[in-house]
Amino acid sequence: MTPRSIAFASAFLSLLLTLVVSLEGQSAPAPHPIVLHAARLLDVKTGRMLKPGEILVEGERIVEVGTSVKRPPGAEVIDLGDRTLLPGLIDAHIHLFLHPGAEDLQTVQESVPQRTITATLAARDDLMAGFTAERDMGTEGAGSADTAVRNAIDEGRIPGPRLRISGNAINILGGHEDAIGYNPEQHVLSNADYANNADELVAVMRHQFKEGADFIKIYQTGADSVRDGQFTTPYQYTEPQLEAAVKEAARLGRSVAVHATGEPGTLYAAQAGVVSIDHADQLSDETIRVMKEKQIFAVPTFTIFEYFAEHAATPQQAAREHQILDLKIQEFKKQIAAGVPMAVGSDVGPFPHGTQARELLLMVKYGMSPLAALQADLLNGAKLLAWDGQIGALEAGYLADVIAVPGDPLQDISVLEKVSFVMKDGTVYRK
Repeated sequence: MTPRSIAFASAFLSLLLTLVVSLEGQSAPAPHPIVLHAARLLDVKTGRMLKPGEILVEGERIVEVGTSVKRPPGAEVIDLGDRTLLPGLIDAHIHLFLHPGAEDLQTVQESVPQRTITATLAARDDLMAGFTAERDMGTEGAGSADTAVRNAIDEGRIPGPRLRISGNAINILGGHEDAIGYNPEQHVLSNADYANNADELVAVMRHQFKEGADFIKIYQTGADSVRDGQFTTPYQYTEPQLEAAVKEAARLGRSVAVHATGEPGTLYAAQAGVVSIDHADQLSDETIRVMKEKQIFAVPTFTIFEYFAEHAATPQQAAREHQILDLKIQEFKKQIAAGVPMAVGSDVGPFPHGTQARELLLMVKYGMSPLAALQADLLNGAKLLAWDGQIGALEAGYLADVIAVPGDPLQDISVLEKVSFVMKDGTVYRK
């Protein structure tokens, strides 16, 4: 290693150690039982609110839940007062390697080591906001660096949510995330890996799985536009091409998720059997039917659309973003009425990490009840991330991912933006 790289590695290690020791209220995994007590506890499956609510935690697991649980010898009692106990939140669409600012330029101007530091900070911020599990939908040009972040979290070396990761997303030449609009002579890299047919898709997927990906993220549509009041977006892959990708992922017990905003790309993705259609601005009646039949989740990501509309560079761009958001809201109401399976993902990264609880507020604002939004986040999110039966509910045998919020989220969903206690795997990170 050169002196410069040694110095950088030393600084990086120092930063990570600082992160580990500086968290508010973090403690080591308790060698003794912990009893959590609060005024309320939400049974997210039934919508029943226990008053008061208590949880007995031993090691990384929940042992007992009720209005009063046993107190083993040596148990530590944490009284959280007038708060509601909930399962740790789940964000099914994040980008740890992105931060606010020009998205394409981050790939051009920032090195992968620099962006990895950004990702570790983002993971900490998300955890402290109550998100104990997340699905990272692409490093946007940082390759498999998310493997290192996920593994460091799993090993307890840095704080963060439990992660499902995809490495780079996959894209066609000239597609949605290709480097469009730059001087061609500069050969600016795409933020995704290229695959232009089924064989190339399979080859790229095998490489990504080799480097540690848990699932595959594919760009299926874009760029989006509104013409004469109608939403339009070109598709990237045919149904047979996506079907080849889904079959290859299934060979290893994995799944494929797609960025897909409109028809016919969304229908091709649903027919191919992807696990989720993220953004889902426009779904035809047939796409809705297939998604319900196959239990394919829509992940609306309202927060990023709102953010882009409110932070557009020009009035013309702002008008375009607001027009797309308005159409998206109308379509969402139709999807809810039709019974499309929903999960919660914010697309956080282009807007600040740790603020993505707003996604649940917007889903309620645009048509869901608070309980339905929480069930989409926790129950459906656990299924989507393949941790069903492990997270997403406060039940005996589940991992001890627990948060506390003031007030009652069934009456005021905005209390999710005020998380004051965070436990993950039985370790207290914030109190």
